[in-house]
Amino acid sequence: MKITEKGLVLKEVKLRESDRILTLFTPRHGIISASARGSLRPGNKLFSASGLFCYSEWVLHEGKTMYSVDEAAPIEVFYGLREDIEALALAAYIAELLQIFSPTGQEAQTLLRLALNCFYALSRAIHPPTLVKPAFEMRSLSETGFLPDLLACEECGTYEGGDFYFDVRGGTLLCGNCLAERGLVPNLSPAALAALRHIVLADAEKLFSFQLGQENAALLGAVSEQYLLAHLDWPPKTLAFLKTLMAPAPNAPEGLRKTNEEINGQKIPE
Repeated sequence: MKITEKGLVLKEVKLRESDRILTLFTPRHGIISASARGSLRPGNKLFSASGLFCYSEWVLHEGKTMYSVDEAAPIEVFYGLREDIEALALAAYIAELLQIFSPTGQEAQTLLRLALNCFYALSRAIHPPTLVKPAFEMRSLSETGFLPDLLACEECGTYEGGDFYFDVRGGTLLCGNCLAERGLVPNLSPAALAALRHIVLADAEKLFSFQLGQENAALLGAVSEQYLLAHLDWPPKTLAFLKTLMAPAPNAPEGLRKTNEEINGQKIPE
């Protein structure tokens, strides 16, 4: 049986001299594997469409263990990802998370759109990796069953005013007054909290319609990464390398800096 499907190449494995095994992320079938014979030969008809992170239209033949690629036509190859090592590393991180989530049905369609938007932003250098990374982390978690409760303080119902604490394990907020009673210090400034709420709740087409300075981006990035790690069984292998490339932001305000460092160093149980 043959199917025609659009899909994003998340992973490629060389097989023999000129063949590849591709991991594709498709809106209707989720994550699938496909054999692309001869796709490593420059003159092959599959060559341009089968590269890593290419978004292409595929004609696939279903086999016993995997699909085989009969035809492929590139839709978007995201050339810009290969011109910036930080963008390329972040794309690999996003691709690994998609494979971990392995969404199906409506979730697959939603996360594919999210990934394509992030790849486009990185490829065209429209938004910096320091904003694309937390946007993908928080939005993908929210779409796969881990929507945090960011409406108000879970203790007193305060919506805004001053710094807040985001509990990365419980996915809830505490205001400054309630924090003092527990002996905690805030980890989100008002601007970082507003960005977090926007990422989780905004319409998909408006996901990146926000801006943050470096200090607030550092706070957002810290809590989003730890929220992700707190809900995964194991950390993504690509994360450690990505963090060696992403330039550290300037110190956050004194009241928030300690918590930001503690979050980055937090040990997640195995």
